Amino acid sequence: MPLRKEPTEIRYLYKFKFDDGTEKNFEVVLNSTTLELIRDDPNPKPEWTRLKYAQCENCPLPGTVAYCPVAVSLAKLVESFHDAASYESAAVTVETAQRTYFKKTTLQKGLSAIIGIYMSTSDCPVMDRLRPMTRFHLPFANSIETFFRSVSSYLTAQFLLMRQGHQPDWEMKNLQGIYKEVNLVNKGMTTRLLKATEKDANVNAVVILHSFGDGINYFIESGLSELEPMFEVFLKDAAASEISAHVHSPASTHPSR
Repeated sequence: MPLRKEPTEIRYLYKFKFDDGTEKNFEVVLNSTTLELIRDDPNPKPEWTRLKYAQCENCPLPGTVAYCPVAVSLAKLVESFHDAASYESAAVTVETAQRTYFKKTTLQKGLSAIIGIYMSTSDCPVMDRLRPMTRFHLPFANSIETFFRSVSSYLTAQFLLMRQGHQPDWEMKNLQGIYKEVNLVNKGMTTRLLKATEKDANVNAVVILHSFGDGINYFIESGLSELEPMFEVFLKDAAASEISAHVHSPASTHPSR
């Protein structure tokens, strides 16, 4: 049975309400098929969004591109919070078509969630590899939730590659390489935002994303040990099937003399 056809757009409405009663709202709109950001670029674009202003060391974009696509996407959000401090308290509400999320948290954590969407959907060739995760965006996610979504997204891609006759990477060796490149973009964006803002809320929001990127490498190298107990039923079933197959094999029932 086919899934119900989705609307042509996916919307994430972020509402920041501060202790002094002020509110700031930002809506992220994505194409529901491609998950590409439906842009609402500032005009004119700030000087700090120029590609050469603080270009990431691994940026693959040619010199003919005038502006960093991620920086342009972030411009209105960054300008709005350019003088905000990381640990300022905020009540953050995120509204989607399916549900509403709410958390009383620090501004940097609220910003980190929305910045992550912008960075993954802005046509940056490096960050685009994380784009499928935005379809299942989870505001205020902790490390284990983010790692699970990342691994699940990557392994889904490997399954689709296999279906198309390509060699899948079931051991996730290339996922670590992807996050190495992503972290270079996070580093470059941090440098860019340091020059573009007066206080640290925007900068530290990207630092949080960088810490997730660092953590995924350990998570994979550990063999997903933190997840293993959750999948014990599958592991037991597999072990039982192997024992049963061995017991009923011809070699077991008719030993050589």
